[in-house]
Amino acid sequence: MFGAIPALLSYYWRTKMPETARYTALVAKNAEQAASDMTQVLNVEIVEEPEQAEELARREQFGLFSRQFAMRHGLHLLGTTVCWFTLDIAFYSQNLFQKDIYAAVNWLPKAETMNALEEMFKISRAQTLVALCGTIPGYWFTVFFIDIIGRFAIQLGGFFFMTAFMLGLAVPYHHWTTPGNHAGFVVMYAFTFFFANFGPNSTTFIVPAEIFPARLRSTCHGISAAAGKAGAIIWSFGFLYAAQSTDPKKTDAGYPPGIGVRNSLFMLAGCNVVGFFFTFLVPESKGKSLEELSGENEDEKASETSAAADYRSIPPA
Repeated sequence: MFGAIPALLSYYWRTKMPETARYTALVAKNAEQAASDMTQVLNVEIVEEPEQAEELARREQFGLFSRQFAMRHGLHLLGTTVCWFTLDIAFYSQNLFQKDIYAAVNWLPKAETMNALEEMFKISRAQTLVALCGTIPGYWFTVFFIDIIGRFAIQLGGFFFMTAFMLGLAVPYHHWTTPGNHAGFVVMYAFTFFFANFGPNSTTFIVPAEIFPARLRSTCHGISAAAGKAGAIIWSFGFLYAAQSTDPKKTDAGYPPGIGVRNSLFMLAGCNVVGFFFTFLVPESKGKSLEELSGENEDEKASETSAAADYRSIPPA
């Protein structure tokens, strides 16, 4: 019951927020309302420019499945969807099955050796420790550095170091399972969460909201997000089976033998490698306006160049 209160407060405050000016002007074609909304938000008098809004809206008439969109943003959309897809495979697998991984390396006792309350306490303590040392600091690093080093560098570096630390867990996996080495495993595992959040887990939902035209921005962001959630759903089920021991006698009840935790970590590292290379399809958006990123300024420059050429071609009287 109390959990509904934040949702209700969010709904209330959302009703008080105006629609974005670009959507109102370019999609709803109401430049006057867009100027009025931004005047209230920025507390600065803004005069509407309906002619300019109409011109920008006219340039954006191409659809999602048009040749023009494919030429301008097709590779961008491919990059954002694949990066989000591969990230969520790795990130959700790590999050949802922390307790299984910790038990596999003997950091946590086996479930059958604890009662329910003891198991809940030890799992919560372990997950909280990793979150405080890895997940939360990673987000704050992104907040502080995203406009300094840029989205591209953060995402590329995040995928790179997630791959490196997962391989660091998988290659000497048997070393981490021996007594006395659990602390090193936890530190390495926390670093994968740190670089997920100081990396693609932050940038994959920021960049699609910046690089596409206003009329298709939400659609492209939704496609990218849906790809990510598809990866999360697929591997949330897949990891349950894949991480099972190769020894039929050591699998959980009701599960067939799998490839084991070690090989599953190799697969997650492979997903990060795919995300690393597809990041090169995504443009850097740091310090650029939405018009520059969506290519609207290119049309404007082309129009100005054409007009200048026409002017020069007119012979003097």
